[in-house]
Amino acid sequence: MQFALQPNIPEHSLQQVLELLDVDDLEVKLKNERKTRHGDYRKLPNGKHQITINSSLNKYRFLITLLHEIAHFETYQRYGRSIKPHGKEWKLIFQHLMLPFLNPNIFPKSLLPLLANHIKNPKASSDTDQRLSLALKQFDETNDLHFVFEVPLGKEFKIYNGKIFRRGAKRIKRFECLEIKSGRTYLFNPNAEVEILD
Repeated sequence: MQFALQPNIPEHSLQQVLELLDVDDLEVKLKNERKTRHGDYRKLPNGKHQITINSSLNKYRFLITLLHEIAHFETYQRYGRSIKPHGKEWKLIFQHLMLPFLNPNIFPKSLLPLLANHIKNPKASSDTDQRLSLALKQFDETNDLHFVFEVPLGKEFKIYNGKIFRRGAKRIKRFECLEIKSGRTYLFNPNAEVEILD
């Protein structure tokens, strides 16, 4: 597992990560990019546990996602299925796991205050934290995608599956966007990455 993880996480985090993963019935698998999630955790029918993570993530987002999913595993081990997936139990375990990694040898100094703020009340995805998501994007490979909040009002954009939308007004946290083909309105997270059309 060391050789699979090493190029995907910050160098100085490897030993700590391997210690967290030193569990016989837990396996980490790298997946091709999935647009709807960065990673997931599940208990398999054979009783073993599996974490999958997109191999395309930059090393900082990969580490955050891995710790997020390890927190799900540890929460399941302690509490079973009788709690909310991102409830207070998971939040406390995720905070406990993240704290030792909030270190300038692991994360760039520019990310540390954003991560510290994020783990005060972590959400189901780091993408829902607009400031953290934007800061993490600077470490991604260059692409022509933009966040929905960067799309001008009334401008059309395309998402990963080819559907075309027109950006509308912002509600409290999300943007109303009209799907051109169906005429239906959808709500988009401000940090959803899209291709702006000419």
